[in-house]
Amino acid sequence: MSYGVTRNYGLKKDENYMNVFEQIISNRILVAGLVGWALAQVLKTVIYLVVNREFSFERMFGDGGMPSGHSATVTAVALSTGFETGFNTPLFAVAAIMAIVVMHDAMGVRLETGKQAKAINDMMEFMQKIGGKDLTNKEKLKEFVGHTPLQVIMGCILGILVAVAFQVL
Repeated sequence: MSYGVTRNYGLKKDENYMNVFEQIISNRILVAGLVGWALAQVLKTVIYLVVNREFSFERMFGDGGMPSGHSATVTAVALSTGFETGFNTPLFAVAAIMAIVVMHDAMGVRLETGKQAKAINDMMEFMQKIGGKDLTNKEKLKEFVGHTPLQVIMGCILGILVAVAFQVL
Protein backbone atom coordinates (compact mmCIF):
# COMPACT_ATOMS: atom_id res chain seq x y z
CA MET A 1 0.00 0.00 0.00
CA SER A 2 1.43 3.37 -0.98
CA TYR A 3 0.78 6.52 0.99
CA GLY A 4 2.53 8.93 -1.35
CA VAL A 5 5.80 8.87 0.62
CA THR A 6 8.51 9.23 -2.00
CA ARG A 7 11.62 9.82 0.11
CA ASN A 8 13.95 7.15 1.41
CA TYR A 9 14.11 7.67 5.18
CA GLY A 10 17.14 6.29 7.00
CA LEU A 11 20.64 5.20 6.06
CA LYS A 12 21.41 2.51 3.51
CA LYS A 13 23.73 -0.30 4.60
CA ASP A 14 26.62 0.91 2.44
CA GLU A 15 26.13 4.59 3.29
CA ASN A 16 28.79 6.42 5.31
CA TYR A 17 27.53 7.33 8.79
CA MET A 18 29.56 10.55 8.73
CA ASN A 19 26.70 12.36 7.03
CA VAL A 20 24.19 11.69 9.81
CA PHE A 21 24.51 15.28 11.07
CA GLU A 22 23.93 16.59 7.55
CA GLN A 23 20.80 14.47 7.28
CA ILE A 24 19.55 15.69 10.64
CA ILE A 25 19.96 19.37 9.80
CA SER A 26 18.37 18.86 6.39
CA ASN A 27 15.28 17.24 7.95
CA ARG A 28 12.72 19.96 7.32
CA ILE A 29 10.21 18.47 9.76
CA LEU A 30 12.70 18.37 12.62
CA VAL A 31 14.09 21.82 11.87
CA ALA A 32 10.59 23.33 11.57
CA GLY A 33 9.71 21.91 15.00
CA LEU A 34 12.91 23.26 16.55
CA VAL A 35 12.42 26.68 14.95
CA GLY A 36 8.81 26.76 16.17
CA TRP A 37 9.98 26.00 19.71
CA ALA A 38 12.83 28.55 19.59
CA LEU A 39 10.61 31.33 18.26
CA ALA A 40 7.98 30.61 20.91
CA GLN A 41 10.59 30.73 23.67
CA VAL A 42 12.03 34.02 22.42
CA LEU A 43 8.55 35.54 22.10
CA LYS A 44 7.65 34.23 25.55
CA THR A 45 10.73 35.90 27.02
CA VAL A 46 10.04 39.21 25.27
CA ILE A 47 6.37 39.20 26.27
CA TYR A 48 7.31 38.45 29.89
CA LEU A 49 9.81 41.33 29.79
CA VAL A 50 7.24 43.78 28.40
CA VAL A 51 4.43 42.74 30.78
CA ASN A 52 6.49 42.39 33.98
CA ARG A 53 9.22 44.95 33.20
CA GLU A 54 11.85 42.43 34.25
CA PHE A 55 14.00 40.00 32.29
CA SER A 56 13.71 36.34 33.23
CA PHE A 57 16.24 34.02 31.59
CA GLU A 58 14.16 31.09 32.88
CA ARG A 59 11.41 32.10 30.44
CA MET A 60 13.77 31.29 27.56
CA PHE A 61 13.82 27.60 28.49
CA GLY A 62 10.95 27.21 30.96
CA ASP A 63 7.48 25.85 30.50
CA GLY A 64 4.25 27.84 30.56
CA GLY A 65 3.67 31.34 29.30
CA MET A 66 2.63 33.04 26.07
CA PRO A 67 2.84 31.57 23.46
CA SER A 68 2.98 27.85 24.16
CA GLY A 69 6.30 26.45 22.95
CA HIS A 70 4.86 22.95 23.12
CA SER A 71 1.98 23.92 20.82
CA ALA A 72 4.26 25.75 18.38
CA THR A 73 6.57 22.74 18.20
CA VAL A 74 4.00 20.00 17.71
CA THR A 75 1.93 22.06 15.27
CA ALA A 76 5.00 22.86 13.14
CA VAL A 77 5.98 19.17 13.19
CA ALA A 78 2.49 17.89 12.34
CA LEU A 79 1.85 20.37 9.54
CA SER A 80 5.36 19.93 8.11
CA THR A 81 4.82 16.17 8.16
CA GLY A 82 1.64 16.67 6.16
CA PHE A 83 3.43 18.88 3.66
CA GLU A 84 6.35 16.43 3.31
CA THR A 85 4.51 13.10 3.24
CA GLY A 86 0.94 14.00 2.37
CA PHE A 87 -2.05 14.67 4.57
CA ASN A 88 -3.46 11.18 3.93
CA THR A 89 -0.45 9.28 5.34
CA PRO A 90 -0.06 7.37 8.58
CA LEU A 91 2.90 9.64 9.42
CA PHE A 92 0.71 12.71 9.33
CA ALA A 93 -2.01 10.93 11.31
CA VAL A 94 0.45 10.07 14.10
CA ALA A 95 1.93 13.59 14.14
CA ALA A 96 -1.53 15.22 14.20
CA ILE A 97 -2.83 13.00 17.01
CA MET A 98 0.33 13.59 19.05
CA ALA A 99 -0.08 17.36 18.55
CA ILE A 100 -3.67 17.19 19.77
CA VAL A 101 -2.68 15.16 22.84
CA VAL A 102 0.19 17.52 23.74
CA MET A 103 -1.95 20.65 23.38
CA HIS A 104 -4.84 19.12 25.31
CA ASP A 105 -2.46 18.07 28.10
CA ALA A 106 -0.92 21.56 28.23
CA MET A 107 -4.36 23.10 28.85
CA GLY A 108 -5.55 20.37 31.18
CA VAL A 109 -3.33 18.47 33.56
CA ARG A 110 -0.30 20.76 33.26
CA LEU A 111 -2.38 23.93 33.73
CA GLU A 112 -4.01 22.48 36.84
CA THR A 113 -0.60 21.39 38.15
CA GLY A 114 0.57 25.00 37.89
CA LYS A 115 -2.50 26.24 39.75
CA GLN A 116 -1.92 23.70 42.51
CA ALA A 117 1.76 24.68 42.75
CA LYS A 118 0.78 28.34 43.15
CA ALA A 119 -1.72 27.49 45.91
CA ILE A 120 0.82 25.35 47.76
CA ASN A 121 3.51 28.03 47.42
CA ASP A 122 1.08 30.63 48.78
CA MET A 123 0.27 28.39 51.74
CA MET A 124 3.96 27.80 52.41
CA GLU A 125 4.63 31.54 52.25
CA PHE A 126 1.81 32.12 54.76
CA MET A 127 3.23 29.43 57.06
CA GLN A 128 6.63 31.07 56.77
CA LYS A 129 5.18 34.43 57.83
CA ILE A 130 3.63 32.96 60.95
CA GLY A 131 6.84 31.38 62.12
CA GLY A 132 7.89 28.62 59.77
CA LYS A 133 11.27 28.25 58.15
CA ASP A 134 12.24 30.25 55.08
CA LEU A 135 11.82 28.38 51.82
CA THR A 136 14.64 28.39 49.30
CA ASN A 137 13.89 28.81 45.60
CA LYS A 138 14.67 25.11 45.18
CA GLU A 139 11.96 24.19 47.66
CA LYS A 140 9.24 26.24 45.95
CA LEU A 141 7.12 24.43 43.41
CA LYS A 142 7.31 25.45 39.77
CA GLU A 143 4.17 27.41 38.85
CA PHE A 144 4.71 27.92 35.12
CA VAL A 145 3.98 24.45 33.78
CA GLY A 146 0.75 24.66 31.81
CA HIS A 147 -1.00 26.94 29.37
CA THR A 148 -4.29 28.75 29.03
CA PRO A 149 -6.32 28.05 25.90
CA LEU A 150 -5.21 31.42 24.45
CA GLN A 151 -1.55 30.55 24.97
CA VAL A 152 -2.07 27.18 23.24
CA ILE A 153 -3.95 28.80 20.34
CA MET A 154 -1.20 31.38 19.86
CA GLY A 155 1.45 28.64 19.95
CA CYS A 156 -0.57 26.69 17.39
CA ILE A 157 -0.79 29.73 15.10
CA LEU A 158 2.97 30.26 15.43
CA GLY A 159 3.55 26.59 14.53
CA ILE A 160 1.32 26.95 11.47
CA LEU A 161 3.23 30.05 10.34
CA VAL A 162 6.58 28.27 10.78
CA ALA A 163 5.45 25.17 8.84
CA VAL A 164 4.03 27.29 6.03
CA ALA A 165 7.22 29.37 5.90
CA PHE A 166 9.32 26.19 5.62
CA GLN A 167 7.03 24.94 2.85
CA VAL A 168 7.34 28.18 0.90
CA LEU A 169 11.11 28.50 1.34
